[in-house]
Parts: sequence; structure tokens; C-alpha cells
Amino acid sequence: MSHLPATSAPATCLGGRGNPPPPLHHHHHAAMNLTPLRQVDNPVPHRLPEGENATPLETIGSTATDKLVIMMVGLPATGKTHIAKRICRFISFFHDIPSQIYNVGDYRRRLVGANMPASFYDPKNSEGLKQRTMACNAALDDLIEYMRQDDVRIGIYDATNSTQERRKHISDKLRNSGIGAKLMCIETICDDDELLEENIRTVKLSTPDYRGVDPEQALADFQKRRENYASVYETLDDSWGSYVKIYNSKRFVVNNIRGYLPLKVVHFVMNLHTLPRTFYLTRHGQSEYNLLGKIGGDSGLSIAGVEYARRLATFANDVIAVKPDEGGTTEENGTVNGEKVKHPPRPCRLWTSTMRRTNETAAFIQHEKIAPEWDNGDKVEWIQFRPMARRNLDELYAGVCDGMTYKEIEEIYPEEFDRRQSDKLAYRYPR
Repeated sequence: MSHLPATSAPATCLGGRGNPPPPLHHHHHAAMNLTPLRQVDNPVPHRLPEGENATPLETIGSTATDKLVIMMVGLPATGKTHIAKRICRFISFFHDIPSQIYNVGDYRRRLVGANMPASFYDPKNSEGLKQRTMACNAALDDLIEYMRQDDVRIGIYDATNSTQERRKHISDKLRNSGIGAKLMCIETICDDDELLEENIRTVKLSTPDYRGVDPEQALADFQKRRENYASVYETLDDSWGSYVKIYNSKRFVVNNIRGYLPLKVVHFVMNLHTLPRTFYLTRHGQSEYNLLGKIGGDSGLSIAGVEYARRLATFANDVIAVKPDEGGTTEENGTVNGEKVKHPPRPCRLWTSTMRRTNETAAFIQHEKIAPEWDNGDKVEWIQFRPMARRNLDELYAGVCDGMTYKEIEEIYPEEFDRRQSDKLAYRYPR
């Protein structure tokens, strides 16, 4: 469960196993005799809608054959590196597509060190400009070499890339390199002074460039650095080609974006947020099969499981569904001058697997209607904890071992029992 706006990536609430699986280990199950030696008592089996011989859900996905280079564009403290890291993590983790970030600031620190004064970034400082250009080219050269590899798909060039001239140089070099990659730009624009100062204080002042520097002195220096970049900054225009412009993480301009990977990136970027969200993860309450020591199946909750579900609903209503105060407290039974104080609601999502035990665990959670205001100022009617059951949150299918106890598996399928014991994370039950 989480308190998230409508445009957020929803959070897992209840499921058997929530994480995407690692690469499968194939054990040639088809060649084995998997007929059980005796009948197994499994009155409520876990049945797959596609049939027992269907391709496992976790192995079905899309692949991308095109290569894509993303050029970040924007003044300092507009969120470029944050967005680049999020894109890389999303593409690598959820789509298993190799990707890498090349941050010019890291190259610059290796070349000339950290703690460079704002004057170093003055466009009239010829020596500083020369050294910054060296760092830019070194990062670009490494990105091109990375993109030459057969198994990689995305490289992100993370720098201010402030001028049309600089961006054209990067584009020409990529085109002449022969890597055959598409190029798209993501420009981040922040003209909200309050948001900008928050970004500077929470992110930039903690970087190696300002380590050990007085916060107010560091803030003043960084603002001068930003002014130096702003003095020559040129925004993207329609002549550039494929790009996304992000204004204060609220408004988006998408131009000439096509293809599997670019569209995946655009959709993800449009659902990013500047404020943190909280995720609450819970297993289902004790099931009838848990009580019997059986794995898999689709049984309901035991008496203890129902009690857990009731207490979970209370926690969801009293803690998760209310906005904490400045001290992080969400207790609704707090008092001020002897009167109870009720915190305002915060919007929450609820995700479960499709299994009976998880839906019964969520059965007592209330679904009140509220009218929250999102980060972008929109107000909508919202149903708290609106149920959403997702198959990719289901517990791993136990195959021929569905409904067995581990003792029964050890006796009937000893080789499978040993395989699972040796690598529980990657093991998959035979079908």
C-alpha cells in the first residue's frame, strides 16, 4: 500500500512474491518422470488461466533491438541526473535492457578535482572551458564505446549541454561513430524558485563539489555557477528532432518521439515525481494451506489470518490513509487542548495478487471517497485503496508440487527438493 497520486507508479500491497525473477535455471524437466508416486490431497489447487503448460508469466516480455542514446539538457539543479538514474534503473530492472549513465560531472571531478569555484564555469574562462570540454568529450567517447557492444541498448549522456553548438557536436559525433543509435533529448526546465532552492539544498549541496563547505556559502556559489550556465543557455526548438521538455515536473512537451524504447522512456518520465512516496508491503494473513504446511494452492484465510486482515485494515485506515504532521506523526487519536485531532486524508493505492488469500487479507480495508489535490494542482475524486488485483504479484506457481508439503516433495520428488534447496531464488517448479 502507498499514498500516491493518480499518475504515480502504483505500489505493491499484497502478493506471494513481488520481485521480478532472476534468469531461469533450466533443468530439462521434460525428460523427467514427474508422475507422483501417490495421490496428493490438494482440494483447492492453484490453477493457471492459460493452462498448466502455458509459458510462465515471468518469462513473457518485450525486447528492444534498437539502440538509443538519451542526451540530458538543462541548467544545474533541474533534476537531470535524478531523472537519468531513474530511467536507467527502470529500463534495466523492469525490462532487462542493459543501460548506462555517463555523467560529465564525474569526469570533470576526475580531471580537475572537486570544489571548483563558480568562476570555473564562467563561459569567458577559456582555461575552465577547455577543461570542461575535455571532460565532455571523454564521457562521450566512453558512451560511444559502450554502445558498440552488441548486448547494450541505452546510453545516457548526462550534462547541461547548454548550447545548440554543443548539442550539434554531440549529435554529429554519434552519427559519425557508426553505432546506429537513435538520439533523443530530455530537457528539464525549472522556473519555480521555491522548488529550485529545495533541489539545490537537498541535492546539490551534498555532492562532492561542496563537501565540507558552509551551506549558505555553498548555496551562493552554486547560484553563481548556475548563472554562468544560464548566460549562454539555449533551449531546444522544433528543429532539433526527438525531444521531451519537462517544466517543473508538471508540464511536458513531447516532440517527434517514435519507437519502442523512446516511448517507454517518455511514458516513464511523465510519471516521475519530485516528492517522495511511501510503500507499505505485507504478506497475506495465515492461509488454510499455511496451517497445513502446504505450498501453493488457492486456499482462503485461517481464523488467525482473518484476525490479521482486520488489524491490517485498522492500520491502513489510522496510519497509512492520513497525512502525517511535520513531525511524521499519523496518530489520529492525538489531542490538542483536550480535543481529538483528525489528520487530513492522503490518497492511497492498493495492489494485491489474484490469489484468494491476498484478496481476503484486503477485504476489511475501507474504500472511502476523498478529493485530494495532486502535485500539479489538479483536484479529482479518489477512492481510497481501490482494489487492483495483478497476476504478476501471484506467488510462484508450484507446478506438479502444488498443494504438497515440503516433506511430501522431499519424498516424491527428491531431486527437485535438492534443486530448490541449493538455489531457492532462481528455482522454478516443474510443470
